[in-house]
Parts: sequence; C-alpha cells; structure tokens
Amino acid sequence: MTRRPAYDIAPGVWRIPIAADDAINAFAFVADDGQVSLMDAGLPYAGKKIDAGLKYLGSDTSEVTQILVTHAHNDHVGGVARVAKASGAPVISHIDDANWIRLGQTPPIDARIKLRPLLRRWGKFPAVDVAETFTDGALLDIAGGIRAVHTPGHTPGHTSYLHEPSGVLITGDAVHFWRGRIRIGIKFWCNDIALNELSAQRFAELDYDGVAFTHGPEIRSEGKAAMLKFLASRR
Repeated sequence: MTRRPAYDIAPGVWRIPIAADDAINAFAFVADDGQVSLMDAGLPYAGKKIDAGLKYLGSDTSEVTQILVTHAHNDHVGGVARVAKASGAPVISHIDDANWIRLGQTPPIDARIKLRPLLRRWGKFPAVDVAETFTDGALLDIAGGIRAVHTPGHTPGHTSYLHEPSGVLITGDAVHFWRGRIRIGIKFWCNDIALNELSAQRFAELDYDGVAFTHGPEIRSEGKAAMLKFLASRR
C-alpha cells in the first residue's frame, strides 16, 4: 500500500514521515493565514521526504516561514540546514541546545554509555545558525500558539511542544510510541538518562488530548489517558 507523504493529525497540524514504519517524523503547522512552519527535518538525506510532505499539504520547502527544532540530534536537525537555505526561514531552538546546533554536533552523552565517543562522531550534522532561542514555558507565535515544554535529559535543551489550539502534544524524544506501546526515549543517546525519566513526568501536568511522537505514529484521541498510564508505570 502506498503511504501518504503527510498526515493531518489535527486542524493545522501535519505529520511528515521521514523513515519507514513512522520511525522518524517531522511536523508541519499551517496557520490561519496559510503560513507554514516546520518542526524538525529528519536526517541530512531526508530532503525529498520533506519536499513531498510539504507539497502534499499545498506548500513548498521554499515557503517555510519558521523552523522549530526539538533537539540537537542528527535525525532531527540533520535536514534543517537544507530547509533553512531554501526558505530563508529562521531556526528556533531552546537556548541550551542552540550552540550544539550551530556547531553541528551532538551534545555530550551520558557517561554510562560506553560507546559515547563513537556515537558523537557518528551523530554530526550540517551546522546551521539558530536565529532565535527560548526557555521553558515560552509561547511561540506559530500556528496560533505553541507552548515550549523543556524536557531535558535526552539533550540539555530537549523540548517537547504543546500546540494549544488543537490540544496536540509533541513529545520529541522524551518518549516514543513504538509497536503500539509508549516507551521512554532511547537511553543510548541520552545526555542524562535519569533526567530524561524525570522530565517525561511533566506530561502528566499538561492539558492535551492528541499525542504526536517524533518516533512512531500519533495517538489522535485520549492520548493523555494513555500517557498517564505509561508514566505511572515508570514511577
């Protein structure tokens, strides 16, 4: 069965699958005035997937107005430089990951991970300027309002986002949804494994219904109930 290049998961919110089986996702937000913003852009070779996804929802890579990132790992910001060059759109990130994005480098990995030097070398990505930064709780003027929820641990500046108009939470890599189960983010890549666990508990405090994941398909309704059940199992 032919897969669609983008999926509308809520009004104004689209998921763009970058890899097979929804293994990596980017997201597009369409404002009432038609402006399109992008969240993450996949690996460096994912450009055609981004192009096809934006075309499917009636836009183009050159028309992207803002690029928001979840964190400084190559499967999320690897394609950002290409989109930024094509569109001239500013790149926006949490202040604690901004310099890593500017350097094109993965932040330090937890000392308990033995292969961390190799992983950091493998995880390099095209450097890109970060034009704007924010801190926890910022309400970003994107598609009616996206709330920044700082969830460090996977990286120092890892951020999840709540699109307030639609009630969709985008978790980034704090948690994944794989093979029908919510799972904690991959420890292999964490900057601080214990902090990632603690940060995920913030999802119990927020008001949302749908949940979208940068790794895995979305949960379109009753997502908070599913998340609360998962979080209770991790305490």
